[in-house]
Amino acid sequence: MFDVVVVGSYVQDLAFNTEKFPAPGETRIGAFRTGPGGKGFNQAVACNRLGVETMFIGAVGDDIFAKGVREFIASEGLAAQLQVCPDHATGAASIVVNGEGQNLIVVALGANDHLSEGHVADFASEISSAKYLVCQVENQLSATEAAMRIARENDTTTILNPAPINEGLTLGLVQNADILTPNETEFVFLMNKVLGQKIPDDFWLQDDESIHGFCRQSGVDTVVLTLGDKGCFVSFDEKSKNAAASTDGAYYRVPATNVDVVDTTGAGDACNGGLAAGLVKFPDDFRAAIAYANKVAGLSTTKPGTAPAMPTLAEVN
Repeated sequence: MFDVVVVGSYVQDLAFNTEKFPAPGETRIGAFRTGPGGKGFNQAVACNRLGVETMFIGAVGDDIFAKGVREFIASEGLAAQLQVCPDHATGAASIVVNGEGQNLIVVALGANDHLSEGHVADFASEISSAKYLVCQVENQLSATEAAMRIARENDTTTILNPAPINEGLTLGLVQNADILTPNETEFVFLMNKVLGQKIPDDFWLQDDESIHGFCRQSGVDTVVLTLGDKGCFVSFDEKSKNAAASTDGAYYRVPATNVDVVDTTGAGDACNGGLAAGLVKFPDDFRAAIAYANKVAGLSTTKPGTAPAMPTLAEVN
């Protein structure tokens, strides 16, 4: 039995570090590294490293990158069920990181875009018995929808990280989320393009009551806005159990952890994996779970890479 099941993407990171981002048409000299990544996989690794029983469900090709991820999974002791798509390459991402730890990313989904509903359904019992299901939108969305339906039908709490921005994201998928965890730009896209609720592009600069009002327009019981070095903004539906248990009211902020940033790539994934782990560890204290997630996210930025940069339980403690 697993506390957390993550259905999502595996992506091989092809990362370049350079002092400044190249301008259009410019070439800059930098350093190269490669390693395991992908939003779903990063979140699963983060959660598993924190001592929470975690299963990852995803898809890979039949290539050298797939061989590498199996070796990494074995070294992590992570339970994983990988669908092999021999006609499609394993997902890959080009990541450029500048001297300030900021990043530019282009991802090719590859096999992730062919994760099947059938493969997800094969592990319906694991999803049904889990405390939390974590999903993103970096893979075939019909598979994500299938996982969310299984979870909702069996009272497994669903966490949807609507990242990266995906034009295929639907109202139905959002409404199957118990907890929604977008960043600023993802929330604007979700509200304006998916839900048809017009909000300002710089909504996060408004007062907290107004931000809470925007979150309530989403129709999701709990919204956690991840705001980078500004921490997280939490918004509950006033009738939800999270609001009833909150001593801070229906909305509040939790500050980020102060760290020396090396690479912000994967920090959002660390936050989501840390949130799932925090909810398992602090089942009656949502604020404590968010604070825990922020620590995990902050620590992840002190190392280069994504999945390998996820902090361990000892580091967080």
